[in-house]
Amino acid sequence: MQPHSIDAWTHTHDYRTDAELQAERRTRWVVYLTLATMVVELIAGWLTGSMALLADGWHMGSHAAALGMSVIAYRFSRRWAGDDRFTFGTGKVPTLAGYTSSLLLGLGALWLFWESLTRFLQPITIQYSEAITVAILGLVVNVASAWILGGGSAHHHHGHDHDHHGQEHADAHQGHREYKDHNLRAAYLHVIADALTSVLAIGALSAGMLLGWAFLDPLMGIVGALLIGRWAYGLAKDSAQTLLDAEDHRTIASQIRAALETIDDVQIADLHLWRVGAASRACILSIVTHDPQSVEHYKRLLADIPGIDHLTLEVNQCQDAHCRNRD
Repeated sequence: MQPHSIDAWTHTHDYRTDAELQAERRTRWVVYLTLATMVVELIAGWLTGSMALLADGWHMGSHAAALGMSVIAYRFSRRWAGDDRFTFGTGKVPTLAGYTSSLLLGLGALWLFWESLTRFLQPITIQYSEAITVAILGLVVNVASAWILGGGSAHHHHGHDHDHHGQEHADAHQGHREYKDHNLRAAYLHVIADALTSVLAIGALSAGMLLGWAFLDPLMGIVGALLIGRWAYGLAKDSAQTLLDAEDHRTIASQIRAALETIDDVQIADLHLWRVGAASRACILSIVTHDPQSVEHYKRLLADIPGIDHLTLEVNQCQDAHCRNRD
């Protein structure tokens, strides 16, 4: 038998997916659309003297900046995927961007809440027709942006077939991977938050213009702020758990235990799982048995579990009869 090259046991830590590449392109198009809208509104506001258009134009600019951060995160992850300084790759960079976006979204909700509360205490004169026009324009742009982003959907196809330590994940199992792209979710929430604000504003402004219910404008602002704040909290919590390796992996862990501990005389002594990409996990596993088999034998038993792209397996031989006891 010919000796194997060391390359047969080495592997890349690039866990990017086709879905992430598509998400980067979609997010980039949304940034272009938002910037174009910003330019149109600023020019129109300057020509007509409309403060509402000027204000929304600058708002679109801040919106484009937040979305631009998502694009930068995707590019950074792609650019430095092979850098050895990132021990398990750059899979968490988009998650970090998603967490940062959640904080910006939360700050925006706080600002909206405070501004709306101030309007209750100090009402201002509203140019209803002009404000409704701006709100409708914003709604159209954000609905288009949400459509471009694909509804923030979670694609489950993994773009790279990794052969880690002899493991091959068949295409049939790729479709069952859990996919979490916090960066795309953050971008989607940004445009949905703006769309919600526009819908509430249109309803409140229309009622104010037709019925004289001026109080609805700040009231809907407060409702929108509370909803956006709730979304921001959910995104921050979910992305923080991934960043801190505190994600719930019980489903995958139970599949690993079912694959190994159903074998007589095999017990799992130590099991660690953490996410290293939108659809990829790393696993460190230590098993105890009286009659150890080869490492490749146990890895083949785990080959059908989707999403484990970096597996480190330790096999320990137990000489004590008590090792056979199961709790």
